[in-house]
Amino acid sequence: MSTKLYKRLLTPPKHNSFFLFGLRGVGKSTWVRQAFPDAIRFDLLDEGIYQNYLRDSRLFGRELLRVPRTRTVVVDEVQRLPWLLNEVHRFIEERNQRFVLLGSSAKKLKQSGTNLLAGRALRRIMLPFVPAELGDDFDLDEVLRFGSLPVIWQAPSKPDSLDGYVQLFLKEEIQAEALVRNLPGFARFLPVASLFHGQVLSISGLARDAGVARTTVAGYINIMEDTHLAWLLPAYEGRVRVKERKHPKLYWADTGIVRAIRREFHPPAEVERGVLFEGWIAGLLRAYGEPSSALGLPYDAIYYWSPAQGGNEVDFLIRRGKEFIAIEVKAKESLSNRDFGGLRTISELRGISRRIMIFLGSRAFQTEDGIEVLPFQEFLHQLEGKGL
Repeated sequence: MSTKLYKRLLTPPKHNSFFLFGLRGVGKSTWVRQAFPDAIRFDLLDEGIYQNYLRDSRLFGRELLRVPRTRTVVVDEVQRLPWLLNEVHRFIEERNQRFVLLGSSAKKLKQSGTNLLAGRALRRIMLPFVPAELGDDFDLDEVLRFGSLPVIWQAPSKPDSLDGYVQLFLKEEIQAEALVRNLPGFARFLPVASLFHGQVLSISGLARDAGVARTTVAGYINIMEDTHLAWLLPAYEGRVRVKERKHPKLYWADTGIVRAIRREFHPPAEVERGVLFEGWIAGLLRAYGEPSSALGLPYDAIYYWSPAQGGNEVDFLIRRGKEFIAIEVKAKESLSNRDFGGLRTISELRGISRRIMIFLGSRAFQTEDGIEVLPFQEFLHQLEGKGL
Protein backbone atom coordinates (compact mmCIF):
# COMPACT_ATOMS: atom_id res chain seq x y z
CA MET A 1 0.00 0.00 0.00
CA SER A 2 1.39 3.41 -0.95
CA THR A 3 1.80 5.99 1.78
CA LYS A 4 0.40 9.46 1.24
CA LEU A 5 2.90 12.23 1.80
CA TYR A 6 1.46 15.02 3.93
CA LYS A 7 3.19 18.39 3.92
CA ARG A 8 4.23 19.40 7.43
CA LEU A 9 3.95 23.04 8.49
CA LEU A 10 7.26 23.01 10.36
CA THR A 11 9.87 25.12 8.58
CA PRO A 12 13.59 24.79 9.37
CA PRO A 13 15.52 27.74 10.79
CA LYS A 14 17.48 29.54 8.11
CA HIS A 15 21.17 28.62 8.07
CA ASN A 16 21.34 27.61 11.76
CA SER A 17 22.07 24.17 13.13
CA PHE A 18 19.18 22.85 15.21
CA PHE A 19 17.86 19.99 17.29
CA LEU A 20 14.53 18.49 16.26
CA PHE A 21 12.86 16.56 19.05
CA GLY A 22 9.55 14.75 19.05
CA LEU A 23 7.68 11.61 19.99
CA ARG A 24 8.79 8.42 18.26
CA GLY A 25 6.81 7.98 15.04
CA VAL A 26 5.92 11.67 14.72
CA GLY A 27 7.64 11.94 11.33
CA LYS A 28 10.98 13.63 12.05
CA SER A 29 13.02 11.46 9.67
CA THR A 30 10.44 11.72 6.88
CA TRP A 31 10.31 15.50 7.23
CA VAL A 32 14.07 15.93 7.22
CA ARG A 33 14.39 13.89 4.01
CA GLN A 34 11.92 16.31 2.39
CA ALA A 35 13.44 19.48 3.85
CA PHE A 36 17.10 18.49 3.28
CA PRO A 37 17.18 16.07 0.32
CA ASP A 38 20.91 16.61 -0.29
CA ALA A 39 22.05 16.28 3.31
CA ILE A 40 24.62 13.73 4.47
CA ARG A 41 22.79 11.45 6.92
CA PHE A 42 24.07 9.44 9.88
CA ASP A 43 21.33 7.17 11.26
CA LEU A 44 22.18 5.84 14.71
CA LEU A 45 19.23 3.44 14.55
CA ASP A 46 21.39 1.56 12.03
CA GLU A 47 23.01 -0.95 14.36
CA GLY A 48 26.12 -1.22 12.20
CA ILE A 49 26.77 2.53 12.30
CA TYR A 50 25.98 2.64 16.01
CA GLN A 51 28.40 -0.18 16.84
CA ASN A 52 31.16 1.31 14.68
CA TYR A 53 31.03 4.60 16.56
CA LEU A 54 30.75 2.77 19.85
CA ARG A 55 33.98 0.86 19.14
CA ASP A 56 35.89 3.83 17.74
CA SER A 57 34.97 7.20 19.20
CA ARG A 58 37.14 9.03 16.63
CA LEU A 59 35.47 7.54 13.56
CA PHE A 60 32.61 10.06 13.44
CA GLY A 61 35.00 13.01 13.35
CA ARG A 62 37.11 11.43 10.61
CA GLU A 63 34.02 10.83 8.49
CA LEU A 64 32.86 14.41 8.99
CA LEU A 65 36.18 15.64 7.56
CA ARG A 66 35.15 14.14 4.23
CA VAL A 67 31.89 16.11 4.16
CA PRO A 68 32.06 19.43 2.24
CA ARG A 69 31.56 22.45 4.49
CA THR A 70 28.54 23.51 2.42
CA ARG A 71 26.64 20.25 2.96
CA THR A 72 24.13 19.91 5.80
CA VAL A 73 24.72 16.95 8.11
CA VAL A 74 21.78 15.05 9.66
CA VAL A 75 22.31 12.88 12.74
CA ASP A 76 19.25 10.75 13.53
CA GLU A 77 18.58 9.48 17.08
CA VAL A 78 21.49 11.52 18.41
CA GLN A 79 20.58 10.68 22.03
CA ARG A 80 21.92 7.14 21.49
CA LEU A 81 25.51 8.47 21.45
CA PRO A 82 25.49 11.84 23.22
CA TRP A 83 29.27 12.23 23.06
CA LEU A 84 28.98 12.78 19.29
CA LEU A 85 27.86 16.29 20.15
CA ASN A 86 31.45 17.10 21.09
CA GLU A 87 32.44 16.58 17.45
CA VAL A 88 29.32 18.40 16.25
CA HIS A 89 30.30 21.34 18.44
CA ARG A 90 33.84 21.34 17.02
CA PHE A 91 32.70 21.25 13.42
CA ILE A 92 30.19 24.06 13.97
CA GLU A 93 32.93 26.19 15.53
CA GLU A 94 35.80 25.39 13.17
CA ARG A 95 34.04 24.83 9.83
CA ASN A 96 30.66 26.52 10.29
CA GLN A 97 29.09 23.18 9.32
CA ARG A 98 25.31 23.01 9.56
CA PHE A 99 23.81 20.12 11.54
CA VAL A 100 20.25 18.84 11.96
CA LEU A 101 20.13 16.68 15.09
CA LEU A 102 17.07 14.44 15.46
CA GLY A 103 16.03 12.82 18.72
CA SER A 104 13.02 11.42 20.50
CA SER A 105 14.36 12.18 23.97
CA ALA A 106 16.64 14.78 25.48
CA LYS A 107 16.97 12.86 28.74
CA LYS A 108 20.13 10.96 27.85
CA LEU A 109 21.64 14.17 26.48
CA LYS A 110 20.96 15.81 29.83
CA GLN A 111 22.25 12.81 31.76
CA SER A 112 25.48 12.79 29.77
CA GLY A 113 26.26 16.31 30.94
CA THR A 114 26.17 17.86 27.49
CA ASN A 115 25.00 21.46 27.30
CA LEU A 116 23.15 20.93 24.01
CA LEU A 117 25.93 22.83 22.23
CA ALA A 118 25.72 25.88 24.49
CA GLY A 119 23.19 27.67 22.33
CA ARG A 120 24.99 27.00 19.04
CA ALA A 121 22.04 24.94 17.85
CA LEU A 122 18.42 26.04 18.03
CA ARG A 123 15.66 23.78 19.33
CA ARG A 124 12.56 22.71 17.43
CA ILE A 125 9.84 20.24 18.29
CA MET A 126 7.61 18.19 15.97
CA LEU A 127 4.11 17.30 17.15
CA PRO A 128 1.39 15.01 15.73
CA PHE A 129 -0.53 16.10 12.62
CA VAL A 130 -2.70 19.20 12.92
CA PRO A 131 -5.81 19.59 10.69
CA ALA A 132 -4.08 21.98 8.29
CA GLU A 133 -1.53 19.26 7.52
CA LEU A 134 -4.15 16.57 6.96
CA GLY A 135 -6.32 18.77 4.75
CA ASP A 136 -9.41 16.98 3.45
CA ASP A 137 -8.37 13.80 5.27
CA PHE A 138 -8.96 15.40 8.66
CA ASP A 139 -11.79 13.77 10.60
CA LEU A 140 -12.44 14.83 14.20
CA ASP A 141 -14.04 11.53 15.22
CA GLU A 142 -11.08 9.63 13.80
CA VAL A 143 -8.58 11.89 15.59
CA LEU A 144 -10.34 11.59 18.95
CA ARG A 145 -10.48 7.81 18.59
CA PHE A 146 -7.03 7.03 17.15
CA GLY A 147 -5.02 10.24 17.45
CA SER A 148 -2.99 11.85 14.67
CA LEU A 149 0.50 10.43 15.09
CA PRO A 150 1.76 9.99 11.49
CA VAL A 151 2.99 6.41 11.98
CA ILE A 152 -0.52 5.42 13.16
CA TRP A 153 -2.59 7.66 10.87
CA GLN A 154 -1.34 5.92 7.75
CA ALA A 155 -1.37 2.37 9.13
CA PRO A 156 -3.67 -0.27 7.52
CA SER A 157 -5.11 -1.16 10.96
CA LYS A 158 -4.96 1.67 13.46
CA PRO A 159 -5.97 -0.43 16.50
CA ASP A 160 -3.26 -3.03 15.79
CA SER A 161 -0.69 -0.35 15.07
CA LEU A 162 -1.50 1.58 18.24
CA ASP A 163 -1.25 -1.58 20.31
CA GLY A 164 2.11 -2.39 18.72
CA TYR A 165 3.29 1.19 19.10
CA VAL A 166 2.83 1.11 22.87
CA GLN A 167 4.87 -2.08 23.14
CA LEU A 168 7.55 -0.70 20.80
CA PHE A 169 7.69 2.53 22.79
CA LEU A 170 8.29 0.62 26.01
CA LYS A 171 10.88 -1.66 24.44
CA GLU A 172 12.87 0.71 22.23
CA GLU A 173 12.34 4.08 23.87
CA ILE A 174 12.27 3.18 27.55
CA GLN A 175 14.04 -0.15 27.95
CA ALA A 176 16.69 0.20 25.24
CA GLU A 177 17.62 3.70 26.40
CA ALA A 178 17.62 2.54 30.04
CA LEU A 179 15.41 5.43 31.10
CA VAL A 180 13.88 3.45 33.97
CA ARG A 181 15.26 0.67 36.16
CA ASN A 182 11.90 -1.03 36.65
CA LEU A 183 10.23 -1.40 33.24
CA PRO A 184 7.28 -3.51 34.53
CA GLY A 185 6.58 -0.85 37.16
CA PHE A 186 6.60 1.89 34.53
CA ALA A 187 4.32 -0.18 32.29
CA ARG A 188 1.84 -0.56 35.18
CA PHE A 189 2.05 3.16 35.92
CA LEU A 190 1.10 4.33 32.40
CA PRO A 191 -2.57 3.17 32.41
CA VAL A 192 -3.08 4.92 35.73
CA ALA A 193 -1.43 8.07 34.37
CA SER A 194 -3.74 7.91 31.33
CA LEU A 195 -6.69 8.47 33.68
CA PHE A 196 -5.16 11.84 34.61
CA HIS A 197 -5.25 13.11 31.01
CA GLY A 198 -6.60 16.66 31.18
CA GLN A 199 -6.70 16.55 34.99
CA VAL A 200 -4.91 18.59 37.63
CA LEU A 201 -1.90 16.46 38.51
CA SER A 202 -1.46 15.33 42.07
CA ILE A 203 1.79 13.39 42.34
CA SER A 204 0.70 11.98 45.69
CA GLY A 205 -2.68 10.89 44.31
CA LEU A 206 -1.12 9.32 41.23
CA ALA A 207 1.46 7.52 43.39
CA ARG A 208 -1.28 6.15 45.61
CA ASP A 209 -3.37 4.95 42.66
CA ALA A 210 -0.35 3.41 40.92
CA GLY A 211 0.97 1.81 44.10
CA VAL A 212 4.48 3.25 43.80
CA ALA A 213 6.52 5.82 45.72
CA ARG A 214 5.89 9.52 45.21
CA THR A 215 9.51 10.10 44.14
CA THR A 216 9.20 7.29 41.58
CA VAL A 217 6.09 8.87 40.07
CA ALA A 218 7.83 12.24 39.86
CA GLY A 219 10.63 10.54 37.91
CA TYR A 220 8.13 8.79 35.64
CA ILE A 221 6.40 12.09 34.84
CA ASN A 222 9.79 13.57 33.90
CA ILE A 223 10.39 10.64 31.56
CA MET A 224 6.98 11.20 29.92
CA GLU A 225 7.92 14.84 29.35
CA ASP A 226 11.43 14.06 28.10
CA THR A 227 10.16 11.49 25.59
CA HIS A 228 7.36 13.88 24.53
CA LEU A 229 4.71 11.39 25.58
CA ALA A 230 3.02 14.03 27.74
CA TRP A 231 3.39 17.64 28.83
CA LEU A 232 2.35 19.77 31.77
CA LEU A 233 0.16 22.88 31.59
CA PRO A 234 0.82 25.25 34.51
CA ALA A 235 -1.84 27.15 36.40
CA TYR A 236 -1.94 30.92 36.03
CA GLU A 237 -1.17 32.23 39.48
CA GLY A 238 -0.25 35.89 39.18
CA ARG A 239 1.51 36.96 42.33
CA VAL A 240 1.04 34.15 44.83
CA ARG A 241 3.15 32.79 47.63
CA VAL A 242 4.97 29.52 47.05
CA LYS A 243 2.71 27.58 49.44
CA GLU A 244 -0.34 28.70 47.43
CA ARG A 245 0.92 27.40 44.09
CA LYS A 246 -1.45 25.11 42.20
CA HIS A 247 -0.57 21.82 40.57
CA PRO A 248 -0.22 21.71 36.76
CA LYS A 249 -2.53 19.76 34.46
CA LEU A 250 -1.26 16.65 32.68
CA TYR A 251 -1.93 16.29 28.95
CA TRP A 252 -0.83 13.34 26.85
CA ALA A 253 0.61 14.29 23.47
CA ASP A 254 -1.81 12.21 21.41
CA THR A 255 -5.37 11.05 21.99
CA GLY A 256 -4.75 7.70 20.31
CA ILE A 257 -1.85 6.83 22.57
CA VAL A 258 -3.66 7.75 25.77
CA ARG A 259 -6.49 5.38 24.77
CA ALA A 260 -4.15 2.64 23.53
CA ILE A 261 -2.38 2.58 26.90
CA ARG A 262 -5.74 1.40 28.30
CA ARG A 263 -6.31 -0.84 25.25
CA GLU A 264 -9.38 1.13 24.25
CA PHE A 265 -9.87 1.24 20.49
CA HIS A 266 -13.66 1.48 20.25
CA PRO A 267 -15.36 4.82 19.47
CA PRO A 268 -15.12 6.94 22.64
CA ALA A 269 -18.22 7.21 24.80
CA GLU A 270 -19.81 10.62 25.36
CA VAL A 271 -18.21 11.05 28.78
CA GLU A 272 -14.76 10.33 27.31
CA ARG A 273 -15.17 12.65 24.33
CA GLY A 274 -15.14 15.68 26.62
CA VAL A 275 -11.63 15.17 27.95
CA LEU A 276 -10.34 13.92 24.57
CA PHE A 277 -11.68 17.01 22.80
CA GLU A 278 -10.20 19.28 25.45
CA GLY A 279 -6.85 17.48 25.20
CA TRP A 280 -6.87 17.76 21.43
CA ILE A 281 -7.52 21.52 21.61
CA ALA A 282 -4.68 21.76 24.16
CA GLY A 283 -2.40 20.09 21.64
CA LEU A 284 -3.44 22.55 18.92
CA LEU A 285 -2.74 25.53 21.15
CA ARG A 286 0.63 24.07 21.97
CA ALA A 287 1.40 23.32 18.31
CA TYR A 288 0.61 26.86 17.22
CA GLY A 289 1.87 28.62 20.33
CA GLU A 290 5.01 26.68 21.29
CA PRO A 291 7.87 28.90 20.00
CA SER A 292 9.97 25.87 19.05
CA SER A 293 7.13 24.30 17.05
CA ALA A 294 7.50 27.19 14.59
CA LEU A 295 3.85 27.27 13.53
CA GLY A 296 3.81 30.84 14.46
CA LEU A 297 1.25 32.36 16.84
CA PRO A 298 2.97 35.18 18.71
CA TYR A 299 1.90 34.61 22.30
CA ASP A 300 4.01 34.26 25.40
CA ALA A 301 2.53 31.43 27.49
CA ILE A 302 -0.42 29.08 27.96
CA TYR A 303 -1.99 28.30 31.35
CA TYR A 304 -5.19 27.00 32.82
CA TRP A 305 -7.04 29.25 35.27
CA SER A 306 -8.74 28.46 38.54
CA PRO A 307 -10.22 31.18 40.80
CA ALA A 308 -8.48 31.55 44.15
CA GLN A 309 -11.75 31.16 46.03
CA GLY A 310 -12.69 28.00 44.14
CA GLY A 311 -15.39 27.56 41.55
CA ASN A 312 -15.44 27.12 37.79
CA GLU A 313 -12.07 26.78 36.08
CA VAL A 314 -11.23 27.96 32.58
CA ASP A 315 -9.48 25.40 30.40
CA PHE A 316 -6.89 27.68 28.81
CA LEU A 317 -5.55 31.16 29.36
CA ILE A 318 -3.24 32.57 26.69
CA ARG A 319 -0.96 35.46 27.67
CA ARG A 320 0.25 37.87 25.03
CA GLY A 321 2.07 40.80 26.56
CA LYS A 322 -0.30 42.28 29.15
CA GLU A 323 -3.40 40.83 27.50
CA PHE A 324 -5.11 37.49 28.03
CA ILE A 325 -7.40 35.28 25.95
CA ALA A 326 -9.57 32.87 27.96
CA ILE A 327 -10.72 29.67 26.22
CA GLU A 328 -13.24 27.08 27.42
CA VAL A 329 -13.87 23.82 25.53
CA LYS A 330 -17.10 21.82 25.50
CA ALA A 331 -17.68 18.65 23.46
CA LYS A 332 -21.34 19.57 23.01
CA GLU A 333 -23.53 20.67 20.14
CA SER A 334 -25.71 22.81 22.42
CA LEU A 335 -24.74 24.78 25.52
CA SER A 336 -26.45 25.65 28.78
CA ASN A 337 -26.02 28.74 30.92
CA ARG A 338 -23.89 26.89 33.47
CA ASP A 339 -21.29 26.08 30.77
CA PHE A 340 -20.29 29.75 30.76
CA GLY A 341 -19.58 30.00 34.50
CA GLY A 342 -15.78 30.01 34.26
CA LEU A 343 -15.65 32.50 31.40
CA ARG A 344 -17.94 34.84 33.32
CA THR A 345 -15.88 34.62 36.49
CA ILE A 346 -12.59 35.23 34.68
CA SER A 347 -13.90 38.49 33.22
CA GLU A 348 -12.69 40.11 36.45
CA LEU A 349 -9.07 39.25 35.62
CA ARG A 350 -7.22 42.36 34.53
CA GLY A 351 -6.17 42.30 30.86
CA ILE A 352 -8.80 39.91 29.49
CA SER A 353 -9.24 40.87 25.82
CA ARG A 354 -11.27 37.90 24.55
CA ARG A 355 -13.35 35.10 26.07
CA ILE A 356 -13.95 32.18 23.72
CA MET A 357 -16.13 29.11 24.04
CA ILE A 358 -15.28 26.30 21.59
CA PHE A 359 -18.03 23.75 20.99
CA LEU A 360 -19.30 21.18 18.47
CA GLY A 361 -22.24 23.21 17.23
CA SER A 362 -22.48 24.56 13.71
CA ARG A 363 -23.10 28.30 14.17
CA ALA A 364 -21.02 31.00 15.83
CA PHE A 365 -22.65 33.59 18.06
CA GLN A 366 -21.87 35.97 20.90
CA THR A 367 -23.49 36.18 24.33
CA GLU A 368 -24.85 39.45 25.67
CA ASP A 369 -21.85 39.82 27.97
CA GLY A 370 -19.34 39.43 25.13
CA ILE A 371 -18.35 35.75 25.14
CA GLU A 372 -17.56 34.50 21.62
CA VAL A 373 -19.02 31.06 20.95
CA LEU A 374 -17.17 29.37 18.10
CA PRO A 375 -17.71 26.02 16.37
CA PHE A 376 -14.37 24.23 16.42
CA GLN A 377 -14.07 24.66 12.63
CA GLU A 378 -14.21 28.46 13.05
CA PHE A 379 -11.66 28.24 15.85
CA LEU A 380 -9.38 26.25 13.53
CA HIS A 381 -9.85 28.88 10.82
CA GLN A 382 -8.64 31.57 13.21
CA LEU A 383 -5.64 29.52 14.35
CA GLU A 384 -4.60 28.71 10.81
CA GLY A 385 -5.31 32.10 9.34
CA LYS A 386 -5.26 35.40 11.11
CA GLY A 387 -4.59 33.89 14.54
CA LEU A 388 -6.38 34.55 17.81
